[in-house]
Amino acid sequence: MLIYLDTSIALAHLLAEDRSPPERLWKEPLVSSRLLVYEIWIRIHGRNLVQSHGEAVNDLLGRISFLELEPAVLKRALEPIPIQARTPDVLHLASLEFLRGLGQDVELATYDQRQLEVARRLGIPICAWI
Repeated sequence: MLIYLDTSIALAHLLAEDRSPPERLWKEPLVSSRLLVYEIWIRIHGRNLVQSHGEAVNDLLGRISFLELEPAVLKRALEPIPIQARTPDVLHLASLEFLRGLGQDVELATYDQRQLEVARRLGIPICAWI
């Protein structure tokens, strides 16, 4: 089983937010879109946290296998989805669906309620212990 890591989970962990994922998550095989790298660094730079969080970001990113934004992923992102969603969410979900289309057993780990709703409507399994 792969766990598809959304940016909301990674940032909750890095920024010690009120809710953060259990430690066991980091022992699971993690996968995400390369988009995650950009979303994290944009937030870290935007908050001027490179000095204090840069090493932790690199450590976290080193634990994840990344899926590039391949033409097949981008093609899926252009197709309709059941409810309105933000562009990054659609790209993450298209990446996850691409992996599922390859026969990968993968669950979504996210704290983003809109993304959860779209995932549920698309029949994407959700990581229950997040």
